[in-house]
Amino acid sequence: MSSADTAGFTLVYEDDALLVLDKPANLLSVPGRGSDKQDCLSSRVRKCYSNASIVHRLDMGTSGLMLMARSAAVQRMLNDAFAHRTVLKRYEAVVNGLLEPSVESDNGYWQEISLPIALDWPNRPCRVIDTYQGKPSVTRWQLISVDLAAGTSRLRLEPLTGRSHQLRVHLKAIGHPILGDALYAPTAVAAASARLLLHATELALTHPVNLKPIRWVSPAPF
Repeated sequence: MSSADTAGFTLVYEDDALLVLDKPANLLSVPGRGSDKQDCLSSRVRKCYSNASIVHRLDMGTSGLMLMARSAAVQRMLNDAFAHRTVLKRYEAVVNGLLEPSVESDNGYWQEISLPIALDWPNRPCRVIDTYQGKPSVTRWQLISVDLAAGTSRLRLEPLTGRSHQLRVHLKAIGHPILGDALYAPTAVAAASARLLLHATELALTHPVNLKPIRWVSPAPF
């Protein structure tokens, strides 16, 4: 067993420039406020890789692939890549209700949700759709399968923007909240799963040092 395993995280990829981790569900990405919120993926990783720095985050309930930089220079380059939307991020989710592919195509057809998102100040940290003050937010989705008996759909998701809670808010807005989502789903849908059924399945980018395309995949554990 490697030191990464004993430190409480799963290391997917390592080189001198960056790390790729597979975050478990119900673990913070970075420390929160209060002594009870100090255990997080970044703290665990830094015990083994003292130069590792966060580049992007996943919600506590979301599992899957996360990227960390191993120098300030690489962190800046990766931050720029995310800002310029040159990093491909894909997720998988199980949502309430039966979605259908477009009548124009089969299940391989990508559809789009374009709804502006703003912080819901009275109910922080929740977000809401706000056509006046919200920031432009775009999510692509693709139907993978449906479970007729359970009344659920499995989706592939690709956020083209990076708003907090974007996937969860967008899916709620179209009437298909994610199972296990205590913030955005009705009580029965939130209780349908012990965890949020959202997993970061894919990351792809140009390596910031050697400039070669690189891609990682983590199958959804649900």
